Amino acid sequence: MSSAVHSTEEYDMDIRSLSSSRSHPQDPPYVHKVGLPPKQNLFKEFKATVKETFFADDPLRSFKDQTRSKKFILGLQAIFPILEWGRNYSFAKFRGDLIAGLTIASLCIPQDIGYAKLANLDPQYGLYSSFVPPLIYAFMGSSRDIAIGPVAVVSLLLGTLLQNEIADPVANAAEYRRLAFTATFFAGITQVSLGFLRLGFLIDFLSHAAIVGFMGGAAITIALQQLKGFLGIKKFTKKTDIVSVMHSVFASAHHGWNWQTIVIGASLLSFLLFAKYIGKKNSKLFWVPAIGPLISVILSTLFVYITRADKDGVQIVNHIEKGINPSSVNQLYFSGDHLLKGARIGIVAGMIALTEAIAIGRTFAAMKDYQLDGNKEMVALGTMNIVGSMASCYVATGSFSRSAVNYMSGCQTAVSNIVMSIVVFLTLQFMTPLFKYTPNAVLSAIIISAVVGLVDFDAAYLIWKIDKFDFVACVGAFFGVVFASVEIGLLIAVRITTPTG
Repeated sequence: MSSAVHSTEEYDMDIRSLSSSRSHPQDPPYVHKVGLPPKQNLFKEFKATVKETFFADDPLRSFKDQTRSKKFILGLQAIFPILEWGRNYSFAKFRGDLIAGLTIASLCIPQDIGYAKLANLDPQYGLYSSFVPPLIYAFMGSSRDIAIGPVAVVSLLLGTLLQNEIADPVANAAEYRRLAFTATFFAGITQVSLGFLRLGFLIDFLSHAAIVGFMGGAAITIALQQLKGFLGIKKFTKKTDIVSVMHSVFASAHHGWNWQTIVIGASLLSFLLFAKYIGKKNSKLFWVPAIGPLISVILSTLFVYITRADKDGVQIVNHIEKGINPSSVNQLYFSGDHLLKGARIGIVAGMIALTEAIAIGRTFAAMKDYQLDGNKEMVALGTMNIVGSMASCYVATGSFSRSAVNYMSGCQTAVSNIVMSIVVFLTLQFMTPLFKYTPNAVLSAIIISAVVGLVDFDAAYLIWKIDKFDFVACVGAFFGVVFASVEIGLLIAVRITTPTG
């Protein structure tokens, strides 16, 4: 009791002293003095600012207080992540990677032949681009799920930009190829530079809304371009806008269409879309749409060979160069006007390829709950394109359709890319003559079925509900691609959009 009284008295005294202090406003308030920071020269201030901007996460912290030999090992593991996770690699993981690699190989081979045509290159260049780049990425990339190779949007973009510089890719095939390799080289340089300088935030200038619109417009454009092979038209416009394409289609309706080609194309497109439907309805049957393109190629090739439909006007692939990638180091332009053209095209193609790959990598990393180092990814993607440009490859990146199949097939690591690369190597070395009678119609059907999923109505509707200005960017990019050209759509997307973080 006495303690309670004592506490009460102390409390009353505190209140009185507080009131007393308040009754003397002339007393100065207590001020805590902070010392001035030590002066730094201009160089140190600049160094601190650069470090805070580009290296806020201190990427070299793991090297601190390590021996020289340990630093060397850590440096190798930073450049080649396979040296780190490869130590714990097991037969169980290899079994999953083997199945996934074989599955994506069956999908990529027919796709690569068609995508090369989108880029106005011979079919073997698509296969080349699924041989060397995946090998490089497997050693340097940090994603377990990305499947590397040519993709439809980048192939179309590259083909369109190159054709603006060299109007006739057939008559000037050698010059066109050289410019394609040069553009691929600079695409790689752009990607490596962004990763090395940690400037990945630049790809955010294309917001999600702009990407949705651009991809949707590109998908429509790509599908329209396939009407040439799907209908068997020989004379077709070189423009990509919907008005020019449809005018070309209907102008040749009476004399340019080939009914055998239409039957082949329509039948196989129906089969491929049905296979996709089955895969979506039952996730355990993911392998059905994955092997659908290869089955389509085999069946249509046998049909044309047995019936000799090529003599009735059905256009076929004819010839795919046999053997592995020839060197193209001496074909790169390092001087003259073509150097600047190649650099300009490469920067644009490299940024789009990087945007697609990083988006895919982040998606699957989130699904499997592991970290993805964006800067390492950029360096890996850029290095594979630099090396690829010297091995007769054009711009490669992560493919969403193949990465989804890779994920569903149970891939464990990037070894699935190595398995796919080996299968493509064997195809180039021994099996390219088998594609001689493959009809162009089946390649068109494969590409159309592949790009249908790029038109994302649900995402566009969600953007409309959330942010009307972003929806304007989405629609502007879409109509720019469809009614003008790929580069106009891209320009609109960058111009009217803002980064969404």
